[in-house]
Amino acid sequence: MHNVISSSSLMKEEFSFNIMRQIQGEIHEHGHDFVELVYVVRGNGMHGFGGSHYEIQAGDVFIINPGEVHSYHVENGEEMEIINCLFMPSLIPDTLLRELEITDSMDFFYVHPFLKSEVRFNHRLNLHGQDAFIVSSLLDNMLREFGSRGPGYTTILRMQLIELLLLLSRYYTLVQKQRSTMPSPRQLEREMTARRVYGYLERNFDKKITLQSLAELYNISIRQLNRVIQLEYGKSVIDVLHEIRINRAKLLLMESDEKVITIATMVGYEDPSFFNRLFHRHAGCSPRKYRSGFEEHRWKEGKEDFPKEG
Repeated sequence: MHNVISSSSLMKEEFSFNIMRQIQGEIHEHGHDFVELVYVVRGNGMHGFGGSHYEIQAGDVFIINPGEVHSYHVENGEEMEIINCLFMPSLIPDTLLRELEITDSMDFFYVHPFLKSEVRFNHRLNLHGQDAFIVSSLLDNMLREFGSRGPGYTTILRMQLIELLLLLSRYYTLVQKQRSTMPSPRQLEREMTARRVYGYLERNFDKKITLQSLAELYNISIRQLNRVIQLEYGKSVIDVLHEIRINRAKLLLMESDEKVITIATMVGYEDPSFFNRLFHRHAGCSPRKYRSGFEEHRWKEGKEDFPKEG
């Protein structure tokens, strides 16, 4: 089991955003219910993700999604400084992106965080020179704006975040074009569609989603929709949605005291019995047993940390 960091401990409900500059030390595996965008200012270390460890260094940018587990390791005598930009996906609603006509441009935000884990950090974005200066300057401006909290600061920060994600998308697209082994245009289009669908499901897992509505949203047939998802993830669209919802339910079971029936509704299931059966199929136990197992583990850890008498 791992620690789960809740957004309520780091950001206000009315404005789900936080940004901080810090010296990053050793942190064991943990998850959170918010998006974490990390920029490495200086130094280097190791980043644990998906059962593997990757070297990270100055100029690296990466995103950790809600529900994902990661860790940091910095060698003794070394120092790594990072800027952490934390926000809930709802901070930038799809309606705003459509109004600004930039949805298709934000490939870094919509695609890079959903890349397969085996290539995600090997193909991470590393900035240097003018690109690094522009991004670090923008992050510094965001830090100042967040610290001063002047009139209209929430609107300014929201627009600065969009600018940041657009810049990262531009840089990432250029890097991808420079890769030596480029897939065919048809394959690229298929992969892009699959990852955008996955990103949409990640952001809207609690809503009623149908194959018909998804197909219309991405202007493809239901048959083609299932095909691109199957080729990219080895599962049907519905199975991918179930997996996303169950993973979110696990987080809620660990970090909240909500009833199981309430959590079922929160992740998009109106039928509690169906939710229980589906959860058991994915987790190997019932939601209640999953929660009690986590609580027992947390109690044992606390007992071990408590000093013994005598």
